[in-house]
Amino acid sequence: MNNEYNFNGDKEDEENDGENRNSDTSELNERAELAERLGQTVSVNSKHLIHCLTIIGQIEGHYVLPSNNKTTKYEHIMPALVAIEQDRSIEGLLIILNTVGGDVEAGLAIAELISGMKTPTVSVVLGGGHSIGVPLAVSAKRSFIVPSATMTVHPVRTNGLVLGVPQTFAYFEAMQERITSFVCSNSRIPADRFNELLMNTGELVLDVGTVLDGEAAVKEGLIDKLGSLSDAVDSLYEMIEQTPKRYADE
Repeated sequence: MNNEYNFNGDKEDEENDGENRNSDTSELNERAELAERLGQTVSVNSKHLIHCLTIIGQIEGHYVLPSNNKTTKYEHIMPALVAIEQDRSIEGLLIILNTVGGDVEAGLAIAELISGMKTPTVSVVLGGGHSIGVPLAVSAKRSFIVPSATMTVHPVRTNGLVLGVPQTFAYFEAMQERITSFVCSNSRIPADRFNELLMNTGELVLDVGTVLDGEAAVKEGLIDKLGSLSDAVDSLYEMIEQTPKRYADE
């Protein structure tokens, strides 16, 4: 009887080990798929559990862009942000930005979601945070930019057929006001100065606007600090430790 019991026990241990291995493999596959398809990762062996969200290439909105374009799809990002905000295990969100801009309404919608999160958020601009990437960069509670990165500030523009009537210009003006209001509410740059940068005619050859490098973006009050990955992670950890735990009473 003892031998039979030990045999059965060993068999159960082997089955449990097999289930654990399958579970670990499945979890690794899910992480790999998350990183490959959506450009998102969740830290595992870290001081605090943070989610890394990358916003790269062109922000894709209501129209599908050509397959050779690097895109960030808003239908992927928006539900991911909702899931992050609800997930009790995720303590902070790190947003990595290298974008040329894209769909104005889609980018502004993502920015509004990020700014409305209770989860501690930190953004880092690497390479570029152009056009609608500016509201996305400032939407986090703290923003960083590396010295070599640039941010292009310019007025709203569109492609395709445009009717040259007063209503069209009024629509563009209203849309630009929405963007200006959001940027100035989530950064330290005054609205008057932001509009000056928007309408600068002496810098871009074929466009109106201003290109700011990392140091200039901080000096203008658009971005909070110069810094790279380690600075952003340290700042995020600090925010997490200073933020009261959500769901503490449950």
